[in-house]
Amino acid sequence: MSQPRSIILAVVSAKNDFANQIILRLARDADPSGNRTLGVITKPDILVAGSESEASFISLAKNQDVEFRLGWHVLKNMDSERGHWDLSERDVQEWKFFSRGIWEDMPRSLVGVNTLRTRLSKLLLGQIAAELPSLIEEINAKSDVCRAQLSKLGQPRATLNAQRSYLFHISQSFQSLVKTAVDGTYNEPFFEPAQTDVGYKRRIRAVIQNLNAEFAANLARYGHYRQLDTTEENDAIGEHQIQMSRDDYLDDIGTLLERTRGRELPGTYDPMITRDLFQDHSRPWEGISRNHVIAAWVAAKEFLQQVVTYVADKATSTALFDKVILPALIELRETLEQGTAELLAPHQQRHPITYNHYFTETLQHTRNGRQKEQLREALKRHFKVDRLPSAYGTDDSVDLRALFDSLVRSTEPDMTKYASEEALDCMLAYYKVALKRFVDDIATEVVEMKLLCTLPGIFNPVTAFDMSDELVTQIAGESEESRSLREQLNKKLRVLAKGSDTCRRFVGIRGLEFQNESSESNNPRATQFSSGSRSPFEEVENTAIPEHDDQNEYSESLSSGNAAAAVPDALDCPEPEPEPAVDSLELPEESTSKYAKGSAKKKSRKSRPQAYNEV
Repeated sequence: MSQPRSIILAVVSAKNDFANQIILRLARDADPSGNRTLGVITKPDILVAGSESEASFISLAKNQDVEFRLGWHVLKNMDSERGHWDLSERDVQEWKFFSRGIWEDMPRSLVGVNTLRTRLSKLLLGQIAAELPSLIEEINAKSDVCRAQLSKLGQPRATLNAQRSYLFHISQSFQSLVKTAVDGTYNEPFFEPAQTDVGYKRRIRAVIQNLNAEFAANLARYGHYRQLDTTEENDAIGEHQIQMSRDDYLDDIGTLLERTRGRELPGTYDPMITRDLFQDHSRPWEGISRNHVIAAWVAAKEFLQQVVTYVADKATSTALFDKVILPALIELRETLEQGTAELLAPHQQRHPITYNHYFTETLQHTRNGRQKEQLREALKRHFKVDRLPSAYGTDDSVDLRALFDSLVRSTEPDMTKYASEEALDCMLAYYKVALKRFVDDIATEVVEMKLLCTLPGIFNPVTAFDMSDELVTQIAGESEESRSLREQLNKKLRVLAKGSDTCRRFVGIRGLEFQNESSESNNPRATQFSSGSRSPFEEVENTAIPEHDDQNEYSESLSSGNAAAAVPDALDCPEPEPEPAVDSLELPEESTSKYAKGSAKKKSRKSRPQAYNEV
C-alpha cells in the first residue's frame, strides 16, 4: 500500500459500520490525498432495505462520506449458505440485486464485478502509463549501476593472461584517478559532492592543503617551549610548553652564560649560546611535525583505499590493497619519518645558519623596541607624567643636564643581564626565520615530494606487469562469489533491458494514440481505418517477439492486473517464472473503438498473441 505506484483497493464490508473498519485509516495513512485509492463495498445484501445503515452505505458508494479520487464500487458476494455457485450464476444474481430497490438508482458503472473489471483495467492502464517516464528513468539508473558493477568485475578471469589483463586495466584507472586527485582536478564521478565526508576524503589535494595549514598554525602557536608573558586567555599552553616571565627567562640565560663562559669580554656572549637556546626553545617541533606527517599518511591511506574499492570488485580490491598497496604505504611511512628526521637534524644538532635579511630586520626591530621603551620610561620619570603627550608645555625651564643624566641612567649597568638580553633577542629573531623555513620544508620536501608525488606510482601498469604469476592469481583470480555475482548482474541487466523495451513500446503506443486523438477534429477520417489498415493496438498484437528463457516480469505483472507488482517488482529483478494466461487486463474501450471501430473488442482475448499479452 505504501508503494506510490500502486492502486489501493480499500474493501469495506456492509456487515459493520464503515467508520469502525480499520482499512479506511490504513488507506488514508498510505495515501493521505486519496489519489490512488478505490473503495470497494461488499455484502450489500446484508443491509435492511430502507434502514439508516443502507442509506449511509449508499452515500458512501456515491463518494459523499469518505471521498476518494477514484471513487467507490459495490459488489454482491456469493451466498455461501446456498452451497456451490458457478460464476455465471453469481453474476446473474448480482445483476438482479442491483436492479431493484435503492440500488437501482446507482450508476451501472459503480456496481457489479463486470464493470469493476473494466474499471480496474482502465485505472491500471492509466496508472502504468503515468508512471512510465519515471519508471524508465529508474530502470536506466539501475542498469547503469549493473554496468558499473560489471565493469569492476571485468571479463571472466579463468586464465593467467586474463587475470593479468584485468590487473593492467584497473592499474590504469587507479593511476589516472590518483593523479587527478593529486593535481586537484576533481572532474571524475569518483569524487562525489565535496559536502559529504566521502567526497572530501577523496579530494586528497584539498585534505593535504588543509593539514599543512593546520600544521603551520600549530607550530606557530605551540612550537616554542617557553611561553613568555602570557596574559591573554586565548593564549593556551600546549602539552609540551611551560609558561614564564621574560625576567625569569633572562635569569636562566644569565646562569647559562656564567657556566659556559669562555674568552668573551664582559657584556658579550659566546655565539654558541644561541644554538643551545634555540634547540631548547624548539623542543616541541619534533612531536608536532611527526604528528602532522602521520596524519597526512593516514589521509593518503584512506584515499587509496577509496580508489582501489572504486576501480575493482570487492574481492580484488581487498586482496590488492592488502598485498600491494598497504606494504608500499608502510614502506612510504618509514620514508616520511626518515625525511622528517633529516629536516629536524640541522635544527637539533647544528649551529644556526641563515642568510635571510628577515633575521637582521627582526633583530633590529626587537632591539629598537626595547630601547624605545627604556627611553619612554626615562622621560616619564624626568617630567613626572604618566604618559607622553604629543605636545607638552611648561613655564619652568628644562634642565637639559638632568634630562641627559636620566637618559644615560636608562642603560643597563648589569653586563650579564645585558648579554642575556642580547642573546635572547638574537635567538628569538633566528627562531622566527627557522620556523618559517621548517614549515615550508616539511610541506614541500616531505609531504609533497615523498608522499603525494609517489602515490600515483604505488600501483601502475608497470607494477602490474612485473607481478609474479602467483601474486597475480592471488589478487585477480576470480572467486566463486565473483562468478556468481557476474551471472546475477548479467541476468538482472537482461531483465532490465527487456523491461525498458516494453516500457518504450508502450510509451510509443500511448503517444500515437494521443496524436490521433488531437487530430480527430481536423480529420474526420482519423477515427476510421480502411479495410486493409489496422489500429496501433492491433499492430502491437501482431508484433512478433522472440522467445527467450527469461520471461518478461513486466508481462507477468501487467497480466495479473496488479499495478503494485507491475512496477517495483520488475526493478528488483525476481527469478523468471512461466508466464500466466492473460485474462484481467483490458484496454480502454474508448481507445479501441476509436481506432478499430469496435473490432478489437470483439476479438477473443484467448486468441491474442503473446506480444499483446506482454503489453
